[in-house]
Amino acid sequence: MPDTIYAVTDPATGEVVRTYPTATDADIEAALAATSAAQHGWARTTTVAERAAGVARVAALHTERREQLAAIIVREMGKSMEDALGEVDFSAAIYQYYADRAEQFLADEPIDLLDGDGDAVVRKMPYGVLLGIMPWNYPYYQVARFAGPNLIVGNAIVLKHAPQCPESAAAIEQIMADAGFGDGAYVNVYATNDQVATMIADRRIAGVSLTGSERAGAAVAEIAGRNLKKVVLELGGSDPFLLLGTSDLDGAVESALAARLENTGQACNAAKRFIVADDLYEPFVEKFTAAVLASAESIAPLSSVTAADNLRAQVARAVEQGATLASEGRDEGAFVAPGVLTGVKPGDDVYTQELFGPVAMVFRAGSEDEAVAIANDTPYGLGSYVFTEDAEQASRVAGRIEAGMVFVNGVGLDGAELPFGGIKRSGFGRELGRFGIEEFVNKKLIRRVR
Repeated sequence: MPDTIYAVTDPATGEVVRTYPTATDADIEAALAATSAAQHGWARTTTVAERAAGVARVAALHTERREQLAAIIVREMGKSMEDALGEVDFSAAIYQYYADRAEQFLADEPIDLLDGDGDAVVRKMPYGVLLGIMPWNYPYYQVARFAGPNLIVGNAIVLKHAPQCPESAAAIEQIMADAGFGDGAYVNVYATNDQVATMIADRRIAGVSLTGSERAGAAVAEIAGRNLKKVVLELGGSDPFLLLGTSDLDGAVESALAARLENTGQACNAAKRFIVADDLYEPFVEKFTAAVLASAESIAPLSSVTAADNLRAQVARAVEQGATLASEGRDEGAFVAPGVLTGVKPGDDVYTQELFGPVAMVFRAGSEDEAVAIANDTPYGLGSYVFTEDAEQASRVAGRIEAGMVFVNGVGLDGAELPFGGIKRSGFGRELGRFGIEEFVNKKLIRRVR
């Protein structure tokens, strides 16, 4: 029996809609052989412009099939139809962003020589076959930000999706084929964990990109390190939301609610810890708690019963250690009642954990320094949010927060042009924007003397 079972299980009902056969070792070898051949053929015989045109077709096919694609991930991981359609649209925008800017991003870069003798350029060349290991929370978006730029670079891709997402994985592979990326340029595999380890070690794989849990990232990085493979890791986060000052508390609460409940709270860069200035703390907790509890009427299920049970166990342990929970709504199966934890203190288990679902923690800060100290007192460093009407304070605090991203006075501001990634145990490397296309590029120096 393989250690990984690929199946579509509707989290809202628990119904197993369809199972998919796990890859055999022969399937894995075929995938590696096909992508290796593509790397030595397709990547060398196509231009950046031609590959960009293919990625533009991928974008168009996402738009053309948006309703069909959205319905798939509603079944797979419980996303609302509105959020699913938004994810498909954002994915299309990412592919189009890179298609439109491919030649600009990958153009030769001249170097000013100190001795002035001859010339030199950095030419951006393909890096090699890449293994992408993707999570379930954004089945299309996560693939888009990895596959879009790397196909344009000329890196062939082996894509291992989450076991919960076999149908969307197949739909993406079909889109790639229909857009003209055939003969091994993009190959989907329903691989086991052991097969993933084998692929990372295989000489035909040049690099690995993983978005997932801290545990998975550590395991992949260990194998990649032993085999001298480059890795990009986008892992967990416990992003702070600092409310330092506002004349519009209702607006701040609305932003806080959106930041916590995006994708039912199952986003790595969702705000999870709300750090509020002392003079705003009591009214914020009252209004924010009311808003969170009111969301119970429309809350979607988590991705699985296992995910829900894990979150419930974390919350129960927090209460056991002295925190206060305000919660309301359906709390069974894959549904978790949205809630707010107050009174969490250093030393409590949940203080350094990520809550991946519709539960928030709120902390009181007596000063700006204390707010920053609480924000940075975490093993994670992905994103963060700062709300204040003092522009100097906003700039000052943004510079002090230990994270890969800081959003000031706004939430939901991610964009195809904005680099995404973190520090500390949230991983390393960047996706999206110009920085995302440069992670797996051979920046080849060409120096000539006349």
